[in-house]
Amino acid sequence: MFRWVACCVFFLCNALPALAMPLENPQGTVLLTVTGEVPVKNSPEGAAFDLHMLEALGTTSFTTTTIWTEGPQRFTGVSLHDLLSALDVTGGSIKAVAINEYSTEIPLEDAVPEGPIIAWARNGSLMSVRDKGPLWLVYPFDDHPEYRSEIIFARSIWQLSRIVVEP
Repeated sequence: MFRWVACCVFFLCNALPALAMPLENPQGTVLLTVTGEVPVKNSPEGAAFDLHMLEALGTTSFTTTTIWTEGPQRFTGVSLHDLLSALDVTGGSIKAVAINEYSTEIPLEDAVPEGPIIAWARNGSLMSVRDKGPLWLVYPFDDHPEYRSEIIFARSIWQLSRIVVEP
């Protein structure tokens, strides 16, 4: 009997925290909304993130050159992989949409751990709208030669404001 109770307690202590951690609501300015086929939500439409919430998903950085900037640039943000994992997105494709409604299709296969990030900082400073921010989905072009193509350049969307997860 004791062994059965101990197993139940162990299971509840380990399983409940994962079940009890809903996506919090943004407290600051919403920088990114994710809608569509999104299992984890904080609103009926999907998930809204402020900077604090994006940072809480895990911060990663890399240095790369781009065709839009001069010299190596240090980008800091959350990996696309970590964002989609936090939302339990496991299938479909994504459409990334900028403030000016420019959009690009991104296959889910691009969301790999060492792949693109949704950057909020460049060279240690938060990016403004005037400076391709506040969010820029950028690939580590110098780390992976296959990212240096017109197709991938078109996916590297700045002034990102929303992501739509499509079936």
